[in-house]
Amino acid sequence: MNHLDRLSDLIAHARAAGADAADALLVAGTSLSVTRRLGKTEHVERSEGQDLGLRVFIGKQAAIVSATSIDPAGFAGLAERAVAMAKVVPEDPYAGLADTAAPPESSQYLDMEDPSEPSAEDLIARAATAEEAALAVPGVTNSEGADAGFSRGEIYLVTSAGFAGHRVGTSHSISATALVGEGTGMQRDYDYDSKVYLADLDDPAAIGRSAANRALARLNPTRPKTAKLPVVYDPRVATSLLGSLMGAINGASVARGTSFLKEKLGQKIFASGIFVRDDPRRVRGPRSRVFDGEGTPTKARALIEDGVLTTWLLDSRSARQLGMVSTGHAARSTSGPPSPSASNLWLAAGTVTPAELMADIKLGLYITEMMGGGVNGVTGDYSRGAAGFMIRDGKLAEAVAEITVAGHALEMFATMTPANDLVFRRGTDSPTVRVEGLTMAGA
Repeated sequence: MNHLDRLSDLIAHARAAGADAADALLVAGTSLSVTRRLGKTEHVERSEGQDLGLRVFIGKQAAIVSATSIDPAGFAGLAERAVAMAKVVPEDPYAGLADTAAPPESSQYLDMEDPSEPSAEDLIARAATAEEAALAVPGVTNSEGADAGFSRGEIYLVTSAGFAGHRVGTSHSISATALVGEGTGMQRDYDYDSKVYLADLDDPAAIGRSAANRALARLNPTRPKTAKLPVVYDPRVATSLLGSLMGAINGASVARGTSFLKEKLGQKIFASGIFVRDDPRRVRGPRSRVFDGEGTPTKARALIEDGVLTTWLLDSRSARQLGMVSTGHAARSTSGPPSPSASNLWLAAGTVTPAELMADIKLGLYITEMMGGGVNGVTGDYSRGAAGFMIRDGKLAEAVAEITVAGHALEMFATMTPANDLVFRRGTDSPTVRVEGLTMAGA
């Protein structure tokens, strides 16, 4: 039997045990990773695993059980335990299989599987190249190491309504972290990349040099005086603004009434010309898929179109709560229910360069690192720790640290201006972004 047949068999056991409906999910994967530090290989790890999840429904009662074995001999017992659990939990009026599931299309065109799997020696050499490049930059005093990895994952989903789908994806990654300075004046920074295909992965030496140069630029930071000023987000941290938006348009939050955007659907919340796109069908996208965690077909969408909020991120449950239809954004694990989540997400590039974006700023802040805090999902209040550089007369100036930036998400969204330097490197991507009128709390 192949895995889809095994899951169909498990569903049959669930129905025989008394379930009105059921779905089964199998997540299988292998991974290999290495860590290299100061010329020595510190860690090599290979893992292989399979996780199985069964969700059953008795009317509007639902339960989930999970296991690490896919032995058909244990399916009857697994199904009986799930049904017994479902009988004693409260009813959920919005529970059920997806009404929007459809036979899956072929996903071959997404090109998600690199057939070449690296050896441990390949990854060690890749990590060594990155670290050696970082250590070769004058001024670098130490290294937190470099990591290289490879993973391959498969997902199988079968439901009692007749859906049966399978998808596979690979990932190659490289990262490096460099240290500069001494004692309490030491600074660190990093760079990394991850791609479906090794051929698309950034040069390990370039990653190492980038980590080193980022760390060197942060030496001798000051703590500026408190001020209200324009803030420019480096692409690496600008993605956090998209994360705040995704939390606020998550259908589960909207249905609970815990989103500060709950009354904003169809309204302009960004400036004209701003687009935020989600495309689960981007070729070689790290989160690409033709069906979501419930079997609903996916599609590319402009979540923000010319500044207007066009949709919520919906799975079946949140869609039912809101009287809407799933948008194909269900994500899930084998041990929990589906929940809405974005796929390949990005803020569309603007028309000006990063230098032009900053040119008229007499005094501002350029952020390269953020920590803690975020957006209050209910009120929209924003506060985060930050580090980076002052902007003086349109140019990057001295390094700064131990500061906090604060504002309100709606005001930030309304004044966002993207630069033209969008590069697809991760699952969530953004160009450099400028936001007006944030409060920088410093000395």
